[in-house]
Order: sequence, then C-alpha cells, then structure tokens
Amino acid sequence: MPVLVITGTGTEVGKTVTTAAVAAVAVAAGRSVAVLKPAQTGVRPDERGDADEVARLAGSVTTLELARYPEPLAPATAARRAGMPAVRPQQVAEAAAKLATEHDLVLVEGAGGLLVRFDDEGGTLADAARLLDAPVLVVASAGLGTLNTTELTAHELRFRGLDFVGVVIGSWPNEADLASRCNLADLPEVSAAPLLGAVPSGAGAYTPADFRAGSPSWLAPQLGGTWNANTFTSAQAV
Repeated sequence: MPVLVITGTGTEVGKTVTTAAVAAVAVAAGRSVAVLKPAQTGVRPDERGDADEVARLAGSVTTLELARYPEPLAPATAARRAGMPAVRPQQVAEAAAKLATEHDLVLVEGAGGLLVRFDDEGGTLADAARLLDAPVLVVASAGLGTLNTTELTAHELRFRGLDFVGVVIGSWPNEADLASRCNLADLPEVSAAPLLGAVPSGAGAYTPADFRAGSPSWLAPQLGGTWNANTFTSAQAV
C-alpha cells in the first residue's frame, strides 16, 4: 500500500490525528513516510497546518502542502475568494505518485469529506484516489448521526469503484454514550467494511512520545497496529 488516501465523513471527525497515528505506526516499523495535504484551509502562512501537526505527533515524516488558503472553507470556495489557483485532482495524483517513488508510504489527507470540491470544475479527493488507484480509509465520528454519513461515504466509494479499506473512529469518547457503543457493531454493518481502529478523544493533545507509544493500540493490524475490533466492541458492550 504505497499510497493511502484518508478521508472523513465530514469535518472535525479526527482525520489529522488518525493520519498521524497511521504515520507513527509506520515510522516505528522503520518505513519512510510522506504526508500530503492537497489543500490546507483556514490557516495563515505563519501557522501550523495539518501536515505539520502530523509530523509533530508522528515523528520523522516528509510533509507537503500543495496550496494554503486563509479562510476556513471548502478548498474551491477558499481558493476563489482568495483569488488563488485551485488544486486539481491531477496535481494531487502527480504529487502523491512522486512522493511514492521516494517513500515507503504516502498518506494523502483530504479536507472535510470525500466530495468536498477542490476546484470549480467539481474535482474531489475521490477523483485523485481514482487517478492514483489508491485505497481509501474513512475516518468517522463515534456518536449519533455517524451511521448515515458513513454509509453515504461508503456507497459513493463503491459507486466510483474505489478500494474502500475500512473505517477508523477518529475520536472515541472517554465515556461513550449508548449511540457510540451501539455504533461499534453498526458501523461495519452499514459500511460493509471492517472497523480498523478507534483513536481516543484528545489524543492530539498527547505529548509526541505518548502519542507514538499509544498509536499501535488504536489501529488494527491492517494499519500496522494491534487493535482488535471484537475485543474493543466486547469491552464496550451495552
């Protein structure tokens, strides 16, 4: 899996911290890792972006942004309002493919959800994944409402013929409510894909050392970790 595309069911679901966990596990295994953020929005030039945060948490990774826009909007809208060039799916694919010639693993972290537009022609992360023929990992929220957004994302991935590898819960609450605990069983059912991890809420605030030590226990073996969906689900049984 030289390139892995990481998308979410929406914004603020834990894509960046999940990307960092995948990167941390790969780095610990001795793999060279690059993180590509096609479009970073809502961040000034002097502020840290999502790729920088992944590097802080995960350790020695190469980072690349293709564009940065000041307003916290969808990339196409942010580019238009800033009078800046938009990012095209072909550019994303070309950048990821080049990084893949120099690294063992390239993680492409999207903005918002799968179909958030990069440009005014309707180009999306899904288009970039298709051009790359790369598998897609979906990061979902834990609680009420996640079943609908996850199933819609899964449906769109399959409609487009993309390789949907599974779902990671990007922020598992310290005290899970009934909906969250039930969703552990329901998410694989509605997505028809395996549950591949649960990152604890607040993990992004851990020290880098604690984050790297904990990452394997948050991700399933398919992502290089030790997390077990059956064990985790049983422990949270309602």
